[in-house]
Amino acid sequence: MKVVFRADASLAIGTGHIYRCLTLADTLRSRGGECHFICREHPGNLLTLIRERGYPVHSFAVPADAPVGDVLAHAQWLGVTQEQDARDCAPLVQQLCPDWLVVDHYALDAHWEGVLRAHCGNLLVIDDLADRTHLSDLLLDQNLGRTAQAYQGLVPDHCVVLAGAQYALLRPEFAQLRSYSLQRRSRLAGVRQILVSMGGVDLPNATAQVLRALRDCGLSADSHVSVIMGSTAPWIERVKALLQELPFSGEVLVNVRDMAQLMANSDLAIGAAGGSSWERCSLGLPTLLVTLADNQLPGAQALHEAKAARWLGGVADISQKLAPALTEVSTTLGAFNLSAAAVCDGDGAGRVASYMLESA
Repeated sequence: MKVVFRADASLAIGTGHIYRCLTLADTLRSRGGECHFICREHPGNLLTLIRERGYPVHSFAVPADAPVGDVLAHAQWLGVTQEQDARDCAPLVQQLCPDWLVVDHYALDAHWEGVLRAHCGNLLVIDDLADRTHLSDLLLDQNLGRTAQAYQGLVPDHCVVLAGAQYALLRPEFAQLRSYSLQRRSRLAGVRQILVSMGGVDLPNATAQVLRALRDCGLSADSHVSVIMGSTAPWIERVKALLQELPFSGEVLVNVRDMAQLMANSDLAIGAAGGSSWERCSLGLPTLLVTLADNQLPGAQALHEAKAARWLGGVADISQKLAPALTEVSTTLGAFNLSAAAVCDGDGAGRVASYMLESA
């Protein structure tokens, strides 16, 4: 089975769309699939990473001062109009003739899909917003509480909608470490190991706000903070300097390859409310959530209401809300562990891959 992914990473978009597509690609490749990626060369792209993971990448430049669409809320993320992107992609997709074309991009909708649809066997759209129309055969929305009804009228009648966190695209090591992580948490008496992960880019430098708040939280001297950052994050050196001011130990880890193990060995996470929320839940890791973009609000609210995480608000709320939330979660770790673990089990990528293979 041949699969082509159309997704981007950039300083504005972040890295999550590429990472979850890579997770699905890894699962498909393990079952005999051949996967290709199509990306634009935005600042902060992950072309090198995709190639290092062993996938062919077909890239297009972002023309200077190119017009972009203004209909979709995230149109600026594409760098060109949908029509231009479709013209660029169509010859390549036609040549590859994939069994599945996978689109994970908030700046693309049925207008783009209508041009490409004739050149692939099936079309999978990965979405979180339910704010535009699609021509998909399969639609995946991995957000907690989402149902197929949210896409009524936005997808064709024949489209199958896989909705909910049970379909979250997580790497296999999360399911593999789930039992270990949950057993470890059953013995925890307090918070010592803290994981801070505000996304691969963290353009507003929410990480610095978190570290300043932690500095004044009265954590014990034997506490340890691990800060996860992507190689394209613009604040790495500033964050390293700030860590030196803390009354406990800390480290910055860039482009980590063992995120599941790091999460499993952490007592508490402070993180952005993006795709990594499902990684943390699969391991029962209690989390203080921060929303860095409006599209993260529904997921953060759903996790907060399910008591699977404690939502602080946006970056501006960190300084005032982190300390009391840390105290609250620290005294009820067991309840947060169980609620988080109930959200997803880490097998979502396998479920999606199985459907694709059966339908190809």
